[in-house]
Amino acid sequence: MDKCFSFTASRDWCYRISFSNAGLKSATTDLGDGTIMHCWVPKTHKDKKPTLLLIHGIGANAMWQWGEFISPLVSKFNLYVPDLVFFGDSHSTRPERTESFQAQCVMRLMEAHGVRRRMKVVGLSYGGFVGYSLAAQFPEAVERIVVGCSGVCMEEKDMEEGMFKVSTVDEAMSILLPQSPEKMRELMRLSFYKPSKIMPSCFLNDFIDVMCTEYHQEKKELIEAIHKDRKLSDLPKITQPTLIVWGEHDKVFPIELAHRLKRHLGENAQLVVIKNAGHAINVEKPKEVYKHLKPFLIDPLPPPKHQNNGNSHKVD
Repeated sequence: MDKCFSFTASRDWCYRISFSNAGLKSATTDLGDGTIMHCWVPKTHKDKKPTLLLIHGIGANAMWQWGEFISPLVSKFNLYVPDLVFFGDSHSTRPERTESFQAQCVMRLMEAHGVRRRMKVVGLSYGGFVGYSLAAQFPEAVERIVVGCSGVCMEEKDMEEGMFKVSTVDEAMSILLPQSPEKMRELMRLSFYKPSKIMPSCFLNDFIDVMCTEYHQEKKELIEAIHKDRKLSDLPKITQPTLIVWGEHDKVFPIELAHRLKRHLGENAQLVVIKNAGHAINVEKPKEVYKHLKPFLIDPLPPPKHQNNGNSHKVD
């Protein structure tokens, strides 16, 4: 029997309605070099409000990853929520696959919308790689940044030395870009501290069909690019105030990488560890995450505290 109903497509439609009702509109921008970028932007940009850029990770499009945060944030910020290249409605004919290229595309997108300075940025997982690169390449544009569960400080040798649950990049890609219900279940077990025990194959197949098949090869190349030849010594030290937020039981990017990033950035960074959460902190603990995002993004920043690198605190 032909499939006539898609839960995933229906939920995607609901997200579109909720984003629109929140005061955002869908906008597609041609960057002029074979790259098309889609972004949710304010229906009316208000100069008196600060600008906040939300950058998603590997997985579904931006709406699915930021849906829980739009309502509390939209009243306080001019929100911009892009689909990165090869996600959602963004794509490119260019061959580049690095987070540096993604960051340049995001910057050009923001410039096309008239935003060039004083952005606040939140990047989750792969989006943290892109956000960090954005802050490094365009320091005058990024005022402060939140890096969530993002292994920007990892090195290529970490996988060989057994830091991760997977032993090869190919194995990681087969899980992060699932093409079967069993691989999707592996991804759920890897991403969540308490994954759902009931995951019907019909729902998983539907999600894969709608969200995981398009630009599959290009996404594999994006994952390869963040791992290949990566060394901590090559990572620039961004100077913007940085909030690092991590799930205590993250199995995708183990928490050692959070402490490594804190040591790398020193006094410019603060680290918050979310208890009883895995990699998908935006889904498992959205209220706890927002509780820390809000003061960091809105309040005036206090003077840097002189403390030992690696200090952090946990929240329930």
